[in-house]
Amino acid sequence: MKSITSVVFDIGGVLIDWNPRHLFRKVFENEEEMEWFLTNICTYEWNVQQDGGKLFSVATAELQAKYPEYSDKIALYYGRWEEMLNGEIKGTVEIFRKLKSGGMPLYALSNWSHEAFPVAFNRYDFMKDFDGLVVSGYEKLLKPDHAIYRVLMERYKVIPSESVYIDDNKPNADAASELGFNAIHFLSPEQLREELAGLGLKV
Repeated sequence: MKSITSVVFDIGGVLIDWNPRHLFRKVFENEEEMEWFLTNICTYEWNVQQDGGKLFSVATAELQAKYPEYSDKIALYYGRWEEMLNGEIKGTVEIFRKLKSGGMPLYALSNWSHEAFPVAFNRYDFMKDFDGLVVSGYEKLLKPDHAIYRVLMERYKVIPSESVYIDDNKPNADAASELGFNAIHFLSPEQLREELAGLGLKV
């Protein structure tokens, strides 16, 4: 096995605890109503469209026209989206900092809207320590499309066989693996630490 020369992180769900439930638990009276709303109205797939570059205002207006009875709650999704951020995932950020202090080049490859990303970037100090970032909303490309991984590879001269890729979304991790990355499907900081150690990294 080749020695690892770079590590690539997804951000939401790996380094930052992002979840729309952090907001909508304040809005709905019970979990069942909230889950129905997030499964049928403001869905994961709908949000990913904005990660690909669609404007919040356009997406919100389209969905409100389709579901006028939920107009107020739809408006909250991006109107109060910062409340979906629930801080750093401390164990993973500790791993990040240990790798950084050891001189390992660190990159981000994230599905994130270009309208929202700057707020998260400025809120969390560790974000300034990436050696390079590729964010879907700016590229108008989305994981697991191989094209966005190739942007990372070409822009920062990342060699997949010498790189680790970490993502909490299994299809995204699988896509990285297809391109030759040492891919890790993130489940917990403890599991990540173990798998990185298995690849010879000191974490």
